[in-house]
This record gives sequence, C-alpha cells and structure tokens, in this order.
Amino acid sequence: MALTPSTMLALGTRAPDFSLLSLVTGEPVTLATFEKKKALLVMFICCHCPYVVHVREGLARLGQDYRDKDLGIMAISSNDAEHYPDDAPAKLKKMALNLKFTFPMCYDESQEVAKAYTAACTPDFFLFDRGRKLVYRGQMDDSRPGSGMPVTGKDLRAAIEAALSDKPVSREQRPSVGCNIKWKPGNEPDYYARL
Repeated sequence: MALTPSTMLALGTRAPDFSLLSLVTGEPVTLATFEKKKALLVMFICCHCPYVVHVREGLARLGQDYRDKDLGIMAISSNDAEHYPDDAPAKLKKMALNLKFTFPMCYDESQEVAKAYTAACTPDFFLFDRGRKLVYRGQMDDSRPGSGMPVTGKDLRAAIEAALSDKPVSREQRPSVGCNIKWKPGNEPDYYARL
C-alpha cells in the first residue's frame, strides 16, 4: 500500500470556508459554526483506510477530552463513495455513532473542501488559531498500523494545548501519512500530482 503524506500547507494560511452537513444531525456546518471557539481542528478521515482505523478510537478520545474546552473539532470525508462504497455517507454516519464522536462528521461530495485545504491523505489534520490561521498540520503521533506503538495523539495534542494557551505551536511538524484521498476520476487536484 503506497503511503501518501500531508501536503504541509503553509503555516499562517487562513482556514477556507465550507458548507457541509453533519451526517448525524443533518445540521449545516461552516466555519461560523465554530466562531466562538479559540481554535479549530479540521480532520480529513474515512472509514476504510487502515491508518484511520488505527487512530479512530484515539480521535474519539480526543473529542471526549476536548468536548468542554475552547476547541472546535470537525471531521470530513472527501473520498469518492461511488468507487469506494465503504466510505459512503451512511457508513461514515455509522462510524461516528459507533465511536460516539462528539464532533460533526461531514461528507464532502464535491471534494472541493479537500481541495481548498490541500488535503491529501487520511488522516490529515489542520489546526487553526483564533484568527483561523493555520498553526499545525501534521501527524497525530508516531504510531502507525503494525508499529506496536500506542496511539497517544501527543503531537496533535501538544499543538492543541499550545494554541489553547496562547503559546506558539512548535514549527517542527512531521507530516501525517496514510491512504490517499480517493479522488473522483479526473478530479485530482494539481497539488496531488506533486506529492
């Protein structure tokens, strides 16, 4: 299985706006949904990727741990559900319910949100500060499927804690890696060819 790394979007990039629906509640989710939150974590995930399967319980724990904190969290799947039915909206909703996600799980059918964020892999993480400028993009932690290392989320959590404490986030950031986003035929973004 070929690994795809995060594009490592430039730090300081403003969070692109979006308009998606929560697969669980059916409510709209936009940047404005999180306007009162000090920081915002946008995660690109899916159901079938072994790298997401490896960390999904850690993602659920992250949601639980930060549920009452000043952090907005949302998850998006942009995979082509026609060619990858395991990532269809109904399966994403089931995953969110089974794992008791405390954050919206959304489906980016047009794949335009993934393109706007330069998402390349699952999982791919983007953390923005209060001004919605990018302060972290990288791995959750060093754990990988089959590595025997526990999923702690230490890298991502350290960035979140710094952002919530108004401290600088370390600029030493390692790319997230995982399965490539499953683009619809002919819809692959230009940046994807450079990875």
